[in-house]
Amino acid sequence: MARNTQVSADHNALPVTQILATFVATHPSKGWSDAVDHEAHRTFINWLGCAVGAAKHEAADAAIAAAKMLQPAAQASVLGRADKLDMANAALVNGITSHTFDFDDTHLKTIIHPAGPVASAALALAEHLGNTGREVIDALVIGIDVACRVGNAMYPDHYDRGWHITGSTGTLGAAAACARLLKLDTAQTAMALGIAASQPIGMREQFGTMTKPFHPGGAARAGLMSALLAKNGFTASTKALEAPRGMMQTISTKNDWSEITGELGERFEISFNSYKPFACGIVIHPSIDACAQLRAQGVTPEQIERIELKVHSLVLELTGKKEPQDGLQAKFSVYHGCVAGLTVGQATEDEYHDAFVTHPDNVALRRKVVAVVDDSIDEASADVTAILTDGRRVHIFVEHAIGSLQNPMTTALLESKFHGLSDPILGETQTTALIKACWQVGNAADVKNIIALATPKK
Repeated sequence: MARNTQVSADHNALPVTQILATFVATHPSKGWSDAVDHEAHRTFINWLGCAVGAAKHEAADAAIAAAKMLQPAAQASVLGRADKLDMANAALVNGITSHTFDFDDTHLKTIIHPAGPVASAALALAEHLGNTGREVIDALVIGIDVACRVGNAMYPDHYDRGWHITGSTGTLGAAAACARLLKLDTAQTAMALGIAASQPIGMREQFGTMTKPFHPGGAARAGLMSALLAKNGFTASTKALEAPRGMMQTISTKNDWSEITGELGERFEISFNSYKPFACGIVIHPSIDACAQLRAQGVTPEQIERIELKVHSLVLELTGKKEPQDGLQAKFSVYHGCVAGLTVGQATEDEYHDAFVTHPDNVALRRKVVAVVDDSIDEASADVTAILTDGRRVHIFVEHAIGSLQNPMTTALLESKFHGLSDPILGETQTTALIKACWQVGNAADVKNIIALATPKK
């Protein structure tokens, strides 16, 4: 039977591949405000702490073992470990570890975790090439802008279809960052973006498994390779993003081209980045915050008869696992998040260890959480009522959780989070020195000091 192969051209599609390539290749160094540059350093610090913190996770062990079967050249470092790999696989592993704890940054408009793909690719390449710290920060700002602008154009349709938007757009962001570090011209950069456009990575089905953090790692590796291919003359379509059969129109019915081009070079998406105080899916944070506030008011697990939780439907769609069997699954359980908030007042990686998740007391308390959908509540909010055994009701409504743009992580909290992740790997003294070096990376002659401080001493 003949099949209809006609595809309708979108005559309104802008030449966004070329527009983005010109921006990446020609935008001036530090061509943004001091506030944007400060946010870039906060993003770098948050990403690096997350990557170091998960350095000993079994996912990192497995990925490094697989990479070493390829007998890679020792071009770039695995953060938090003594291992060196080729730069593409170093980008892969650092991208994996940066997302393993689900503790990384979030561009709230799209739920993209942009630093994982972009910074992982950029630092691995910069270590090998000897780029300056300023060039790394420039590449981070520009790469994140590309990833998030493309995400803005496709969200939520693309995400609702089942794509993990961090991986699918992160490949483009990583390619842009690496093209910038390689000093590719506009034509070469268009090729890098075009090659990356054929490699969107990640399905939401993988959430709760090691393959979820593979997505930013795989995007980092693919983006880096795209830029290297382009540097050496590999070609791609000059309309790879916007063509009727290009990346964006293939994987999303929503394509708002103005989200890519509007205020390009003037508004930077890294300005809207946020950092997690809790090591789990971002939509769980308001519920954890509310339960931590209950605990601060003196409510104890022993007093709980029932927890009534009202949340937006997206919260239960993404994090509705009632009976998580391990830490990875618990990161997608708003029920477990409530337990962590009530029992500990926080939700760091310690509260997602398998032993904590499966502890009988925590399982019993989790089963007392009754969640219902109320779409009059924003997806970034939560309404929690504790019904106590003595009949009292204690109500907390969280409109903006800690870590949101309206209630952001302070510098002190960000550094404390870094210490919590890195101290067990590097020790407190070395971690303190690493944090100081991260704040100064934009002025550094190269990234050698960052790499040295992020490597455990023998």
